[in-house]
Amino acid sequence: MLKTLLISMLIIAICFALLAVKLIFRKNGEFTSLHIHDSQAMKDRGIHCVIDQDGEARKADRAS
Repeated sequence: MLKTLLISMLIIAICFALLAVKLIFRKNGEFTSLHIHDSQAMKDRGIHCVIDQDGEARKADRAS
């Protein structure tokens, strides 16, 4: 039981370390935004997040 717990904790610690590599070793390392409104490819396709679509509909007085 103790051996399994220690192995699990070791695996979790390794996963956290691998996730933090970019944050630790780059000068201004940060996770990139995964929001739709921050994606240039989505902007090029004209795709907006639901909050932006709601705001546009309210401005055009089409909100239901």
